[in-house]
Amino acid sequence: MNTMSLAAFFRQFPDDAAAERFFIAARWPAGIRCPRCASDNIQEQTTHKTMPHRCRTCRRFFSVRTGTLMEDSKLGYHTWLLASHLLRTAKKGVSSVALAEQLGVCQKTAWFLAHRIREAWADQNEPLTGTVEADETYVGGLERNRHLDRKHQIPKVPVVGARERASGRVVASVMPAVTRAAMEDWIAAHVSPAARLYTDESPVYNRAPVSQHRTVKHKQHQYVLGDVSSNGIESFWALLKRSYKGVYHWWSPKHLHRYLAEFTGRFNARELEPMEQLRGLAVGMIGKRLCYATLADI
Repeated sequence: MNTMSLAAFFRQFPDDAAAERFFIAARWPAGIRCPRCASDNIQEQTTHKTMPHRCRTCRRFFSVRTGTLMEDSKLGYHTWLLASHLLRTAKKGVSSVALAEQLGVCQKTAWFLAHRIREAWADQNEPLTGTVEADETYVGGLERNRHLDRKHQIPKVPVVGARERASGRVVASVMPAVTRAAMEDWIAAHVSPAARLYTDESPVYNRAPVSQHRTVKHKQHQYVLGDVSSNGIESFWALLKRSYKGVYHWWSPKHLHRYLAEFTGRFNARELEPMEQLRGLAVGMIGKRLCYATLADI
């Protein structure tokens, strides 16, 4: 993964103004436009306390936060950018407690901020092509770690994923149940029909809508057959579960899809330069909104 040290980050973005300029350049590389009517007839440096731009066409005030995940946030641009940098560089993720300590905010604020940044990674996946490996896994605590009265009472959450072998791109989703019909629909949505699909011998892949489907027989301790294997996607599961056990310790099923968005988004951008990764996150914030009431268990 390409990296940028904290020292280099603070040299490039020493204050809130520098971070704001970065978000403006990422959102409007050809010049500031109104986020409501797309007009480029913009008055800048207005007297509004929080909205430095005004559209002369629709006469509305706005900032680079308007219409993004940052809208109505009281956190400064520098805090948003630093949090994005910390999540981007943490291969196994960052807990909200650790993020709060590094940002100088409370844990509740860091938790909300991290989930909004994860939302910026969501919906960035295109259908996988070429040779694709697919597999399913289950996310949850180990039975041996549970109290006797809770054993076998808390089901693990099914997760399915696929990895494009040539590029290493991964897509992953939470599934209500891993069935043949569900997998057929999921593969149709995330894998090109012209792809070659490699899986284990599970019958849930038997109706996969692809040009070619080959398997290895894990139950017979067969993990590689020529170039057929699912080792690539299984290595991604290993990274995901090391993070679950070592960093977070527990993920709510309600928010599991957001953690998957973070891990797949960061994994798929790992070969990009640090500034390109940050720019991708900034662009991913546009047109999205995530309120605390949506996240909180209320």
